[in-house]
Amino acid sequence: MFSEKSKKRPPKIPTKARLKNIALYYLERFETSKDNLRTVLRRRIDKYAFFDKSYNPEQAYLWADEVVEECSKKNFVNDERFAEFKINSYLRAGKPKRYIEQKLKQKGINEKVITNFFEESEYNEQEVAYNFAKKKKIGPFRESKEKRAEFYQKDLGTLVRAGFSFDVAKDILDSVYE
Repeated sequence: MFSEKSKKRPPKIPTKARLKNIALYYLERFETSKDNLRTVLRRRIDKYAFFDKSYNPEQAYLWADEVVEECSKKNFVNDERFAEFKINSYLRAGKPKRYIEQKLKQKGINEKVITNFFEESEYNEQEVAYNFAKKKKIGPFRESKEKRAEFYQKDLGTLVRAGFSFDVAKDILDSVYE
C-alpha cells in the first residue's frame, strides 16, 4: 500500500553550515526577530535530538546562537524592522494595542522597541476600533437599527475581548458612522 518513497526520511544531523542554510532559507521567506529565528533553529536541533537519543545538542545550540548573531550583524534579522512591519500589519487588520504588544513579546521583541514605535506613530485606538468594527460588520455597521440594538451587548463583548477598552468600545457602538 505504501511505497518506500512515501516513508518519512530521518532528520539530518545539525551542523553549523546546515543551520546557516536553514536560517537563510527561512529568512528568504519570512521577516522575523532574532529570538524567533533562534527558536526555529533550536526546534530543528531538538527534532534531530529526539530522533537520535545519544546526540548531545549543546554544541548545536551554540552554533545556532552564532548563526543568529551573524545574521543580525549582516542585517538579515532586525528586531526594529520586524516590529515595525508587524505593528503596521496588525494595525491594518484592526488589532488593538494590547494584542499587538502581546504578539510581539511572544516573538521576543524588547518592550522598549514596542513602546518607542507606538510613541512615534500616531496610534489612535478609536480609529483602530472603528476599522475592527467595520471589518467584523458589528455595531454601526450592522444592516439595521433593530439589529444594532439587538446585538449591542454581543458587539460590546466582541470589542472588549479583542482588546479595546470598554470606553472606546462603547463610543464605537454608540456612534453612528455612515
